[in-house]
Amino acid sequence: MTDLVLSRRRFAQGLGIVIATFVWTARSAISQAPSNLPFSLRNNRKLEGWIRLEPDNSVVIFTGKAELGQGILTALAQIAAEELDIAFDKIRMVSADTSRGPDEQYTFGSQSVEQSGAAIRAAGAEARAVLLVAAGRRFGVQEAQLIAAAGSVVAPDGRRATYWQTASDQPQILRREIAANVPPKRPADYRIVGQSINRSDLPAKLAGRASYVQDTRLPGMIFARVVRPPRYGAKLMALDDTAARSLPGVVAVIRDGNFLAVAAEREEQAIAARNTLASGARWSDDGISLPDMSNLAEELRRLRSETSVVGTAGQSEPVPPGAKRISAEYTRSYVSHGSIGPSCAVALLKDGHMTVWSHTQGVFPLRGDLAKVLGMQNSAVDVIHTPGSGCYGHNGADDVALDAVLVARALPGRPVKLQWMRDDEFAWAPLGPAMTMKVEAALSSEGRIVDWSYDVWSNSHAMRPGQAGGVNLLAAWDLKVPFSKSPPPRIPQPFGDGDRNAVPTYELPRKEIRNHLLLDTPIRNGSFRTLGALGNVFAIESFMDELAEAAGLDPVVFRLAHLKDPRARAVIEAAAATAGWSAGAKGDGQRGRGFAYSRYKSIGMYAAVVVDVNIDRKSGIVRVLSVVIAADIGGVVNPDGARNQLEGGIVQAVSVTLKEQVTFDRRQITSRDWAGYPILTFPEVPSIEIVLMNRSDPSLGAGEGSLAPTSAALANAFAHATGRRLRLLPMTPERVKAALA
Repeated sequence: MTDLVLSRRRFAQGLGIVIATFVWTARSAISQAPSNLPFSLRNNRKLEGWIRLEPDNSVVIFTGKAELGQGILTALAQIAAEELDIAFDKIRMVSADTSRGPDEQYTFGSQSVEQSGAAIRAAGAEARAVLLVAAGRRFGVQEAQLIAAAGSVVAPDGRRATYWQTASDQPQILRREIAANVPPKRPADYRIVGQSINRSDLPAKLAGRASYVQDTRLPGMIFARVVRPPRYGAKLMALDDTAARSLPGVVAVIRDGNFLAVAAEREEQAIAARNTLASGARWSDDGISLPDMSNLAEELRRLRSETSVVGTAGQSEPVPPGAKRISAEYTRSYVSHGSIGPSCAVALLKDGHMTVWSHTQGVFPLRGDLAKVLGMQNSAVDVIHTPGSGCYGHNGADDVALDAVLVARALPGRPVKLQWMRDDEFAWAPLGPAMTMKVEAALSSEGRIVDWSYDVWSNSHAMRPGQAGGVNLLAAWDLKVPFSKSPPPRIPQPFGDGDRNAVPTYELPRKEIRNHLLLDTPIRNGSFRTLGALGNVFAIESFMDELAEAAGLDPVVFRLAHLKDPRARAVIEAAAATAGWSAGAKGDGQRGRGFAYSRYKSIGMYAAVVVDVNIDRKSGIVRVLSVVIAADIGGVVNPDGARNQLEGGIVQAVSVTLKEQVTFDRRQITSRDWAGYPILTFPEVPSIEIVLMNRSDPSLGAGEGSLAPTSAALANAFAHATGRRLRLLPMTPERVKAALA
């Protein structure tokens, strides 16, 4: 649980996510690549672009994926060390840097090990083979007679040469295209992969030596803040900046249309100037009308939508006569990323080249949008990933990068650090969209589901930078000559968008699932960890419990009756056994336990979760006592890292399910501080027990798959304890007391 200390408790991939966007943006570039290449290699073919031998006898491994606290650099280093047959401590990782790394688009969707890991595995195997061939020439023997061990090549007669000595014979040895025709090691031969190795990024963070972007200091740096409107759609009508300009240390006031910022020599001076500048700004009283929060589900269904059928089966088959029909509606509120450190970036314009240090999840897509706004070539802009304190999807990291760039453009030659204030983050960063779901099913007399109908209404969860048709950066829409927003992409199953995990993985003879993509966006949306999966699994798994109750069956027995997949059945049985699940046990009005299962994106991680709760009926506070999860993530690279990811997802799910919602009136967002947006506290963290179903299959990713079933199991535990069901998230004390009244 170390990351709870480092960044609230949510270090994990984030958020959310949306790998299909990556597929589309890369499709044209990789169409001519050999189909046997791992996905990330198809647009990054140079071997030296992934692996470089250094003069100090170390190996640099380049990845396009960013370290967001999920421990990905440690896992990727393990893969590289394994394939190269060198010691783990010889590996140095360079991540997400447009000036020297591969373009792997975004870090999201639990895809880093699957994509970058597969690429590094293939590149490492090829590099080892190339070095063996070169050593064979050096020793005058066939490479098949040589052995690679501990960074050296050993001949049958005992002669030995290190990789670096071998490469010195041919300095260009790794300057070649990857063919991916060298088979990687078999899992049975792994010595490093599969071992729990301590996170390589943690010692510096724990000792205060690591430089988060919020802590960055460069020579000659100036500090900046931005002034935002009071509400969506307001326009800057007048500005008196005289008082702000006269404050100590103020370097410049920057205005471009509705974009307004101030720069100063010191950070506290920039904050004071920001407050003064805000008081001198007069904004229009018009703007976008926000939904009625008290009637959120109806408000969402009133918005314009584009409807598509995303899953269907057996529609020609009649529903058996006498089947019992049951229906329910579920809703999830808007949620914030709630990063412990507000978004921040550093930018420097020097000699016509813009360099940006950012905690973005996509350095290359962000570079493209920044260059577009600046009117510069992509080659004149570089984005270097620098860790931020918390990132669970598309938060304000990309937006603040453009803010910093606009100030740096006005002050060439001096690095500019621009950090948002807390109210900027809560009011203006992209939010996880609210969702509402309707589900109806028919039960046969034997208690089997014979018909399933499901509808989900949600805005797009995929509005990141780098998408076609516009610029998805906040300040770009406020400039005197504004840019348009990119239209939401249509992301097909199984990845999905708001409909991620809307298609159940249960055996259903007749089903139809409809996605209603909302086209009106009264509240700014983005990728929150898992996209629509958390809302959809919450609805589906809550409804599975309701169906089990209607059928008079135990929830675990009911689920197993609708599953044939042996891996799905295995995680369900493992979670139930580990938790000591007792079929037919009753809640006592205060304590209860719930169960839920899901397979992330229908193709990823399998997870089954048991949650035990205690309800204080007087205060309405739900306390999660314990969580047991059985997870099948395929091949496990680092068991400790996998558990860390699963734990982080569980803790975040508890927080989102019980506490987190963005509040607003018809004019503006009102939850602009921690008092208005409470999160789980350290004493509220439950005990967590994890069962890893380690397999030799390809890795499926652990970053996101634990959130949705944890949320659903928690909701089911509340219903089990009290006999009442909450279908609106979060389960706040006020809603709990109303349900129990």
